Amino acid sequence: MADSAARKARRIRRIKEEIRDFTFVLPAIIIFTIIIVIPLISGIRFTFTDWNGMSKKINYVGFQNYIKVFSDKDLLKPIMNTAIFTTVTTVVINVLGLALAIMAVKEFKGVNVIKSIIFIPLVVSLVLVSYMWMYVYSDFFGILGWSSPLIKARTALIGICIMAIWKEVGLEMIIYLAALKGVSQDYYEAATIDGAGFWAILKHVTLPMIAPAFTYCIPLCIANGLRMYDYAYVATGGGPNHATESMAFYIYQYLFPFNKVGYGQTVAVLYLIFSIALSQVVTRLLRKREIEL
Repeated sequence: MADSAARKARRIRRIKEEIRDFTFVLPAIIIFTIIIVIPLISGIRFTFTDWNGMSKKINYVGFQNYIKVFSDKDLLKPIMNTAIFTTVTTVVINVLGLALAIMAVKEFKGVNVIKSIIFIPLVVSLVLVSYMWMYVYSDFFGILGWSSPLIKARTALIGICIMAIWKEVGLEMIIYLAALKGVSQDYYEAATIDGAGFWAILKHVTLPMIAPAFTYCIPLCIANGLRMYDYAYVATGGGPNHATESMAFYIYQYLFPFNKVGYGQTVAVLYLIFSIALSQVVTRLLRKREIEL
């Protein structure tokens, strides 16, 4: 009887502790449900309608919006722009961030100042970054006799990419720097004794040892690229000639200015599914690579 009572008391105490712990995350769950889950469920319902976002009357049109998405040629430009922006920024930010981290890991006078300067753009808002670079492109480039890349369809997306790279590279540098400092110097000393050069050490020692950092940084950059909106909206308005129109900007236009909520929400839902699937695939591949290394 005593043992049974003791087990019962421990079980009750454990349940109370779990309830207490759950109360700490309950506010976050409620906020997440109100802000994310409920709008998402409502949005899925609107994909089967032709609702304009304002009318009280909602007409259900079945799968017409989904059929239209796969036959809409206007989608090709935002898809291509988003793919190019995501690919360029992901590659350049990670390569540049790693290069800066490798240089910063070697302590020298003024290194902390340099790291701070590189990291500062991360805390600046996307809107402010857009306005700053619009000024750089228009005024500073004008002094040098160059034209702003944002006014030409051929170079506008490159100008947007530069904004994102300048803002985000500091975060990747800090993450890679932390990973590099966690690598034992014994590995480098052993490789040096064996006669390995810089590139051999980088390939066979540094990169394998900081693989978890890649697993974090690469999906993060991909996610930022896929949801790019602010730069296109503030700096170019999606132009010139749709040259910087991203998927997020395309969805926004249909939801608000065009008042075609049904179709815009359909594109948003399909794009969300694609983004989640892509991030899962990339993350699993990188984690698998960690195990192999």
